[in-house]
Amino acid sequence: MQVGIDSFAAAHDDKSLSIGAAERLQQLIEQIEIADKLGLDVFGVGEHHRREFLDSAPTVILAAAAARTRHIRLTSAITVLSAADPVRLFQEFATLDLLSKGRAEMVVGRGSSIEAFPLFGLSLKDYDSLFEEKIDLLLKIRDNEFIHWSGKYRPNLNGQGVYPRPLQNPLPLWIGVGGTPESFVRAGNLGLPLMVAIIGGRTGYFRPLIDLYRNAGKQAGHSPDKLKVGIHSLGYVADKTQEAIDDFFPGYAHTMTEIGKERGWPRMTRTSFNAQRAPEGALVIGNPTEVVEKIIKHSKALGGISRFTFMMNPGSLPQEKLIQATKLICTQVAPALREQLGDSGANNI
Repeated sequence: MQVGIDSFAAAHDDKSLSIGAAERLQQLIEQIEIADKLGLDVFGVGEHHRREFLDSAPTVILAAAAARTRHIRLTSAITVLSAADPVRLFQEFATLDLLSKGRAEMVVGRGSSIEAFPLFGLSLKDYDSLFEEKIDLLLKIRDNEFIHWSGKYRPNLNGQGVYPRPLQNPLPLWIGVGGTPESFVRAGNLGLPLMVAIIGGRTGYFRPLIDLYRNAGKQAGHSPDKLKVGIHSLGYVADKTQEAIDDFFPGYAHTMTEIGKERGWPRMTRTSFNAQRAPEGALVIGNPTEVVEKIIKHSKALGGISRFTFMMNPGSLPQEKLIQATKLICTQVAPALREQLGDSGANNI
C-alpha cells in the first residue's frame, strides 16, 4: 500500500492565529521536504479558489516541492478539471514531471467546491458535461502528441502538437470522486485509478460504489491491476490517542460547522466526532497503532485499497503539530501498513 498526505495549503494555523501567506507556503514546502526524506510515497496539493486556502495554483506549489525533494511522488488532490483547459493543464503537469524527473501525477475531478465556475465564466448547469468533455480531451493529449479533436466548450484541435511531453509515458492520472454513482462508473469505464474522498459517514458505505467502479471496469475490458482504489480521508496521528483527539477536534469542529453552513449540514458536535472516530467511522485519528488498525479495517471493508492519504487541514493545526504527525505517518504508520498489506511500489501506478 502507498501512504501519503494531502494538503489544501490552509492559510491559518487555527481560527485565532493567522500567519502570512508566504510563511504558510514555506511551511508547506518544509512539510513535503520532511516527508520525502522520511520515505513517504506521495504528497498531494488540492485546488481551491477561496480565502481560506492558498492552493489555487497547485502545480506551482508542487514545482517548488520538486526542486527540494528526490523521491516522493507529487500529485494534485484534486485538480478541478471541469474549470481548466486540458491542454494547459497537461502542459503544466508534463513540465512538473520533467522537473521532478518522473514523479508527477494528476488526480482530476469535478470539484466539490464551486467557486471556480463563476470565477472562470462557467455555468454550474454544465457541471458534469464540462468534465466529460475535458477528460476525453485530456486522455487524448496524454496518449497522443498530435491532436485532432472537436468539442463544445473549447476551440477544436486540428493536428496541433501539445508540448512538452512528460518523462513518464503515460503520465499517471487518477479520477477523484465523492459519492456520485455515475462518477464511479465513468472511472471504471475509462479504466483509470480511483481516488475516493471519504470525509464523513461510515467508510464501508462506499463499498457498493467501489463495486460499481470495479464491475464497470471489468465489463469495459480493463484488467483488475488497472482498477486501483485510493482513499483520501480526514486523519491525524499523535503519540497518544487522547493527544490526537485534543489536537484535532477544536479546529475540525469549527471547520466542519462553517462548511455545514454552506452545504446544509448540522453543526459538528463532540458526539458526532466520536461517532466518526468509531471503528467504522470515516475519521482516522489516534496513535500510530490505532490508525494502522483502522486503515487495515477500511481496506478490508472496501475490498482492498492501493493508496491511503491523510488530510489534516480541517484540524487547523500549528506547524509543529503537522510536522510531528508527518513524522509519525512516515516512520510508524506507513512501514506498518506496507508490512501488513504489501508495498505496491511508488512507480507502479
